[in-house]
Formats: sequence, structure tokens, C-alpha cells
Amino acid sequence: MPITTGLAILALVLLAGCASQPKPLQGEFAQITPREAANADRTGAMVRWGGRVVDVEPQANRTCFEMMSTQLNAYARPYWATDDVGGRFIACREGFYDPALFESDREVTFVGRIDGYENRRIGEYDYRFPRVAADVVYLWPIRERVDVITRPAPWPWWGWW
Repeated sequence: MPITTGLAILALVLLAGCASQPKPLQGEFAQITPREAANADRTGAMVRWGGRVVDVEPQANRTCFEMMSTQLNAYARPYWATDDVGGRFIACREGFYDPALFESDREVTFVGRIDGYENRRIGEYDYRFPRVAADVVYLWPIRERVDVITRPAPWPWWGWW
């Protein structure tokens, strides 16, 4: 009986590990940031990058997203605990993605290959953007802010003396 219980626990742990990321975001990827990719030519590298939407550009046959990159958590969701961002990147995918849905600051994760670079200006600064040909565009649900209200515990000595 203890061996059966141990195997059941092991199976649950393994299943939980497999279910940590949405299926379209699972796989093996180059461990580089957009900033590192912009500094060295990494064309062809398979990446999983995410962050917040800066701008969305619908074109004739595809949509391109300008993104502010950040680290991804264990679920492959953008992690925003610090101001440590990984640079900017552009991700393009065939088809129309509505800018009203992919509005500024929405969290998105992309899977695809670096297919080149674009030089653009951010204000007066020239910036080299790595461009990803995205196979997956994963829009995360909006995080709801919850205010937690705590009340004092009902101590037994309150109110009777």
C-alpha cells in the first residue's frame, strides 16, 4: 500500500509540473532577452518573450505589436515585480488583432522565431528592435486589483469588563 500511495503522489506532482504553463506556450526556447538579441545577431533563434503592449500596428495582412519586455513567471506570464525590463521588441503575426482589445499595457506572451531587426525611434533615440515572427499570441486576462480589508480578531476579553 505505501508504494501505491507514493506512486500516486509522484504522478500528481508530475502532472502539476506539466500543467504549469498554457499548452501553446510550452516548449524549449533560447534563453535570451530582447536587449541581448538586439546587441548580437540572433536571427533564427526560437524565443518565448512577453511583456506589456506599447503599440499595435494593424497592416494589410498582419498585425505587429511593439512590446516592453519583462521576465516571465513559471506560467510564462509577464512578471512585473520590478522595473527590470528586458528591452523592447516587435512581434508580428498574420491576421488582424484588434487594437481595442490589445490596448496599451495589456500583458501578452509570444512564441516564435527572431526573423530580423528594425531600427525605429523612441522619441529622439534610435533603437534596434528584434522582430519576432510569432506563431503564438497569448493575451492574458486583466489582473483585477483586490483591496484586502482586515478586521481585528474577536478576542474573548473584549467588551465584558
